[in-house]
Order: sequence, then structure tokens, then C-alpha cells
Amino acid sequence: MSIDERYTLDSLREMVRTASVNPTLAEGGMGELAMAEWLAAACERLGFVVEVQDAAPGRPNVIARHSGTGGGHSLLLTGHTDTVGTLDMTIDPFGAEISEGRLYGRGSQDMKGGLAAILGAARALVERPHAGDLILAFVVDEEYASIGASALVERVRADAAILTEPTDERLCIAHKGFAWLSLRTEGRAAHGSLYNTGIDAIAHMGRLVAFIERLERDIFPRQVHPLLGRTSVHASAISGGLGLSTYPDACTLQVEHRLLPDDSPDALLALWQAEIDRHHAADPAFEASVALDLTRPGYGIAPDAPIVETLGGAIRSMTGAAPEFWGMPAWLDSAIIGRAGTPTAIYGPRGAGMHGAEEYVEVESVIRCARVIAAAAAGWLA
Repeated sequence: MSIDERYTLDSLREMVRTASVNPTLAEGGMGELAMAEWLAAACERLGFVVEVQDAAPGRPNVIARHSGTGGGHSLLLTGHTDTVGTLDMTIDPFGAEISEGRLYGRGSQDMKGGLAAILGAARALVERPHAGDLILAFVVDEEYASIGASALVERVRADAAILTEPTDERLCIAHKGFAWLSLRTEGRAAHGSLYNTGIDAIAHMGRLVAFIERLERDIFPRQVHPLLGRTSVHASAISGGLGLSTYPDACTLQVEHRLLPDDSPDALLALWQAEIDRHHAADPAFEASVALDLTRPGYGIAPDAPIVETLGGAIRSMTGAAPEFWGMPAWLDSAIIGRAGTPTAIYGPRGAGMHGAEEYVEVESVIRCARVIAAAAAGWLA
């Protein structure tokens, strides 16, 4: 497949220069609107029919369709437009400067490099006939609650999808999910001298903090996924207390679990509730509760799934190397898209520093990914 390298690089630079910080994650985050407007115009120039879908006020998905001649399989190429914030970055977050083959800036790796690969592939694909429908979707809010992907699957179904998250050119066929839980222990406020009256909610929370270590040491290592390792949990934030001379009346702990594709949030809640019940049975003064704040499932697709085999074949033909199967420990929108009925493979460019002080994507890797994606799409859509 012939890729217009200048077009692909220019698209990447324009996207990195267009700030799209997720407003839920960073104070003053401008959101994805400007990126959506740029992408909508870019897709229209390529000959796509463009639809803008508001996932939330001022936070639009861009859905672009290029109809096939009929009879072929449809394909969705997708990625997210939002980025994390820029606090403490040591480079110009929106400079899109290139040095030694690397393009620097917030979102360059995660994941505007992948979006540029989609545009480069799409430019090549629209210049040749294809039987199946080609759909591009650029969605908001992957970095927080994935409201964009959730809205997308209400509007779009395809026979398969390629998500261009940064995989270092590995073929990702599994990733973890997550669950955010809140735990609360109830105490009784009293003067610090009144040990026979006060109940220390923070000390009681310490018993549940100790359970995290037991989960990590004794329980979660029992089940290991071949690509993802094991389920994990960590304490994320804790708060409580009224003053140095007062027994704390309450303590709140937030924890994050990283989940394997088959893990159940209900099973996690039951695990925590059993631990709470055990402490209450031993000490009736121990009062605690657990609540699920937000969860997203993990995802896996079989290595012999048709879209995986098609993408793997394109990797072989375009690079001369066999695909390296990989599992990503982070959350991705593919879980929402795949579980809604569109089998999804994940493949994207090399880079480093995502969410960090110095983020970059390798320019040649973006071009290679565009070639691979175009070749895979051409075969799939034929």
C-alpha cells in the first residue's frame, strides 16, 4: 500500500498542536471539541460522509463513512481524541517538535500517532475500490470513563475493528479492565482522652488496608493470564479525621483493582464484603461498607479470529516479521466495542512517555502502522 508520508506526518503535527485535554481529568482542560472539528474537516476532504455525535455537551465523537461497492465486510478504524493533562511536562506539550525521528508533545504517543496512522491509511484506501464499508470513529473520554465509546456502540456496528492504541507495533489481543471501589469505616467522635467512648475509624480502616496486602500476596497470584499476568489492587487515596485530639468518626479509602477479562466486579464486592463481615463478627464495634464507583471490563480476542489473522498477515507482508502477540495492562475502549459485537484487534505505533513529562511517538513507526492498517483494511474490505 502506498502511504502519503507527508500527509500522514502533517496530520500528526496538526493533531498534537490541537490541545484536547480531558476536562474531567485536568482543571482547565479544554476538551475534545477543537480536535473533533479538525478531524471532521479532514475526513470530509478525504471524501467521507461525516457525522458528529455528542457523547456529552461540547464533547463530540466524529464518525466518518466511506461506502463500499457492496458485498464486502465492513471495518471500523478507531481511536480516542482526548489526552491527559500537561502539568509538570518538561517540553512544549503542543509544540509537535521533531528531533531524531521522534515527534514530541502531549498525546503524540497516546494516541494521536495512532489517529494519524488511521488518516494515512484512509487516504490510501479511498483511492481504490472496496466492497465493504470503511468507518472511521474518533471518540472522546477514553482517559476517564469512555463515554465516547459507549455512545459510539449505540450508533455503529461493524464486522470488525482495529483500534490504534500505542502497542509498539505489537498485535494486542487482550487487555485488563478496572474497578474503582470506595470503602468507609464508621467510628465515633470523642475527645482524645475518652478512650472508653471514642471509636477510631482510621484504625479500623487499617484492618482493611491489611487485606489489600493479603489479596496481593495470597489470593490474586493463584490465577495468571498468559498475556496479562494477574489481577491486582492498590490503595489509591485515603481520608479521615477531625483533629489531633479527636477520635475520627469516619474514614474513606478508595482502591483500584485491575481486572482480567473474566473477572467479575460482583465477585470483588463479595470478597470485600466477606472481609468486612469477618471483622464485624469478631468486633461488633467494627462498622464498614463497600461500594462500586466505576468499572470497565477487560477484553480478549482469539489469536485465530478473522480480524486478528488479517491484521497479522498484513504485518508479515508489510514488515517481513511475524506478529508479536501482546496483552496490555491498561484499559482500552476495545472492551466496549468488542463486547458490543464488533471483534476488535489493537495495533499502533512505537513511542514513550505517555502521561509523562516527555511524550513522543516515532515518526517512521506511524508510517509503518499506516501501511499495515491500509493493507489489512484492503484485504478485509475486498
